[in-house]
Amino acid sequence: MEDIDKVVINFDDSQMFLMNIVLGLLMFGVALNLKLQDFKYLLERPKGVIIGLISQLILLPLFTLLLIVLFQPSFTVALGMILIASCPGGNISNYFVFRAGGNTPLSIALTSIVTVAAVVLTPISFFCWTHLLDKPADFTQSIHVDFSAMMTIIVQLILLPLALGMLINHYLPRLQRLIARPMKLLSVLLLLGIILVALKDNLEIVKHELDQIFFLVLVHNGIAYLLGYQWAYRWGLSKSDARAIAIETGIQNGGLALVLIFNYFHGLGGMALVAAWWGIWDIISGFALSTLWSVKTKNS
Repeated sequence: MEDIDKVVINFDDSQMFLMNIVLGLLMFGVALNLKLQDFKYLLERPKGVIIGLISQLILLPLFTLLLIVLFQPSFTVALGMILIASCPGGNISNYFVFRAGGNTPLSIALTSIVTVAAVVLTPISFFCWTHLLDKPADFTQSIHVDFSAMMTIIVQLILLPLALGMLINHYLPRLQRLIARPMKLLSVLLLLGIILVALKDNLEIVKHELDQIFFLVLVHNGIAYLLGYQWAYRWGLSKSDARAIAIETGIQNGGLALVLIFNYFHGLGGMALVAAWWGIWDIISGFALSTLWSVKTKNS
């Protein structure tokens, strides 16, 4: 994968506009299912929330670094892995937790807190963890995190749609009930759409690099689930809580990562391929894992 660091996946202004709109709709769909009382879960049952936040915000990036040291991927692939680990949870994690027989209120609380906090935490986390990487001498592009620029993008594409969705949930419950369920399906389709748009003009790059990206994402995602579950279980949480934390740790917002890559990192090939394949794979793995746990719950 020596040459992937030199690959740039280019987007024109119309494609960028489409991607930004899609991510805004994704976040709006998430917010339709969030309520202010979801944040109260932190005060009512702080142990599970704190353990879940540590798993997602600290342990996942830390173990991502260990994977990078172990597998030695190219520099831009490593950047993509860290960006994925720095993003908030994915928009379908709550659905998978529900299917798995996990603690859905805990999942919703974690989604709410981490998504809102992403405005600040995603750029800070990405800066801190990438600062530990050794930049190759032949890599000429500057990787400099401008906090204000990245926060501006995240505010526009996450915080504003979240605020609108939560306002509709609170003040227009009839409208919320009418559109919330279709938005769940639409969210999955939009996520797949944003990935296809990102890759449609770069199929040769995808064909050449996907086999190695596939393996890294598979291992990275699998360790995220295992890490979340074992961390929660070792702290004495119930299986229901552990399942919720495992899925919240393993389902990351690949759509946000892609938008940041094309808005801010100039379409670096390794980063884009990791984020795009993660966005597809964690839907597959999340569905499979939640199905397995659902069957176990029924048989127990």
